[in-house]
Amino acid sequence: MPTDAPDTVPLPSGERIPLLGQGTWYLGEDPRRRAEEIAALRLGLDLGMTLVDTAEMYGSGASEELVGEAIAGRRDEVFLVSKVLPGHADLRGTVAACEGSLRRLDTDRLDLYLLHWRGSIPLVETLEAFAVLVEAGKIRYWGVSNFDVSDMTELVSLPGGEGVALNQVLYNLTRRGIEYDLLPWCRRRGVPVMAYSPIEQGRLLGSDVLRDIARSHGATPAQVALAWVLRQSVPAIPRAGRAEHVRENRDALDLELTPKDLAELDRAFPPPTEPVPLEVL
Repeated sequence: MPTDAPDTVPLPSGERIPLLGQGTWYLGEDPRRRAEEIAALRLGLDLGMTLVDTAEMYGSGASEELVGEAIAGRRDEVFLVSKVLPGHADLRGTVAACEGSLRRLDTDRLDLYLLHWRGSIPLVETLEAFAVLVEAGKIRYWGVSNFDVSDMTELVSLPGGEGVALNQVLYNLTRRGIEYDLLPWCRRRGVPVMAYSPIEQGRLLGSDVLRDIARSHGATPAQVALAWVLRQSVPAIPRAGRAEHVRENRDALDLELTPKDLAELDRAFPPPTEPVPLEVL
């Protein structure tokens, strides 16, 4: 098993983050699995998957607490991401939410703090809060999640909005709508797009096309689906609560899909030919 650092992608600042990270949605919710999930996250760090994504919403803070325990003693290795709920996203609420996340994660800073999705609070208030948090050293960068082109266009038109570091969205073989407009928009502006649910929460695994391609490579359908996202230099954060699943995800970095594979995947999962409203889970 290779243990060298995975490929990376640049943020607008020039700092590079791992192409393959670890998601934590639903982790930390079952006390019986806690030790196994912590061991899985630590194994991911050992394998170079040092981008760890969580949110105050996940398990009402339980996932952040799990991550905090998993990265204890290794904080400086990790590019740590969390998110503020839209209902907390005014100036005082964002600062309080961030401080709560920091307590649960047992750290003094987040590397990236995202607005989880857009709510009714004006973006200017959230941007003001992000600026306060950056100035205080509590976050290094800020970004957004589940923002479509119209949202991004509005965001960058606001004072400070050009400082957005990343947009995290739903993206996988069955959810390709961002390829039509959002992904090109972000790439033109040097704003990375990060993919959550790159395997569609496991629903892609029943695809006969994925199974056939996987068989030809001695791989798994999940690795094919993940490799397809990663080959486009789109960072991905699949969730893995077991060691064997972590290793399976890591090996997707080494899977090289052929032009024939890609053509077959395009036939089975066609790219968009017109605008598609941003999909969410």
